[in-house]
Amino acid sequence: MRPYRLRSGSRAVAAVLLAVSSAACGSGAETGSDGSGGPGAGDPYFPQSGNGGYDVLHYALGLSYDPRAHRLSGTATITARATGDLTAFNLDLRGLDVEAVTVGGVRARWSRDGQELTVRPRERLDREGRFRVVVRYSGAPETVTDPDGSEEGWLRTADGALALGQPVGSMAWFPGNHHPSDKATYSIAVTVPKGLRAVSNGEPDGEETKGGRTTYRWRVGEPMASYLATVAVGRYETGRTKTPGGTAVYTAVDPEQAAASRAVLARIPEVVAWAERTFGPYPFSSTGAIVDRPEDVGYALETQNRPVFPGAPDIGLLVHEIAHQWYGNSVTPRTWRDMWLNEGFATYAQWLWQEDHGGGSAQQTFDALYAGGYFPDAESNEALWAFPPADPPDAARISATPVYWRGAMVLHKVRQTVGDDAFAALLRGWAQEHRHGNADTGEFTAYVEESAPDKDFGGIWEEWLYGEGRPARP
Repeated sequence: MRPYRLRSGSRAVAAVLLAVSSAACGSGAETGSDGSGGPGAGDPYFPQSGNGGYDVLHYALGLSYDPRAHRLSGTATITARATGDLTAFNLDLRGLDVEAVTVGGVRARWSRDGQELTVRPRERLDREGRFRVVVRYSGAPETVTDPDGSEEGWLRTADGALALGQPVGSMAWFPGNHHPSDKATYSIAVTVPKGLRAVSNGEPDGEETKGGRTTYRWRVGEPMASYLATVAVGRYETGRTKTPGGTAVYTAVDPEQAAASRAVLARIPEVVAWAERTFGPYPFSSTGAIVDRPEDVGYALETQNRPVFPGAPDIGLLVHEIAHQWYGNSVTPRTWRDMWLNEGFATYAQWLWQEDHGGGSAQQTFDALYAGGYFPDAESNEALWAFPPADPPDAARISATPVYWRGAMVLHKVRQTVGDDAFAALLRGWAQEHRHGNADTGEFTAYVEESAPDKDFGGIWEEWLYGEGRPARP
């Protein structure tokens, strides 16, 4: 979840959308005629994010941070596969000073242009060959202001820092291929002054203290998009437990938020168990949460394995962010235009939780939204119809109201069409079909149609998913 303000034939349509999306993603990802990788993945909203010519397999990040001096030193070891013959390739890195770059253990030439770090290895990298690039860098990591006015990147907190990356902030603290279409495994080691903790994604992989500084190691064994990576440095109270299915639960809570968070975080095993019954097997080897103070971070975010919260979450927000572990983290959008596949699903998960726990039905929520009485003010109710959920008009609105709630309304219309049992199977099947992969809207509409070939979804796609304004209600 990001900050938002309360504040022709359907199969032909799906095929066209899939072709457009694939072309958009691939246009910036090709290898140039001169053997250079493209300086962008061709995203419709962030065209310079990501790079062409290679696929990252693993990031090994060694970081050292001094909160008092606000200085970050890092060594990023990136293992990748060339998708074309490369004489040069780009990495995304915002700010920070590059000190040295090697490719295959040999010093490489490099240059900077904005967020683009262009690397020129001594010898050509052959198509399908694996290579390893090591970048040493340091400096004062930046806080990035997004087009919607929210802040990400490296956020300084009262006792440390919090690194958040949606949509492009991860390039403020490590170099890489920063686009959701390129997922990789990670190992992250963070060294901080003794007395502070460093929490990240995945599972803890050991810690050691030397000379007044402690190094915390984390490993992420399942593929992760870089925008879902996080590092939290501070004086956290940590907890460990397990879900009923045996999945490890790790929590890290700012001491000021510990009392307020205790009861809701104790429900993480219950929420994960419910989500597994609803969406299928949990896709990762651990879960949990990071809770910081509201003044340190302005929004919740579904960082992989353990979402970040601005203060103690309520149960609805906890359900939302845990649902993202399936929809957004395991099944990741192919481009940022597909954001509704994250937020629409996670929002609908909240509706399903309410249904199953004595709250209003999803139909009642849908009816209130359609009637204009769901939000407490007229402006927010009207904003629901500002644009279609699958086609935000610009980068500033990829996390706006229609992406969340109208996206969930699309799913409810699908449910109405296929029935409850078939819809439950569809939720699980979609998560399994693209487990640990990427998907776009065209693939989703095609999947729905193939799952229920006797149903007509044309009106849903044309009026609810891509239509302007409030659809006429049958």
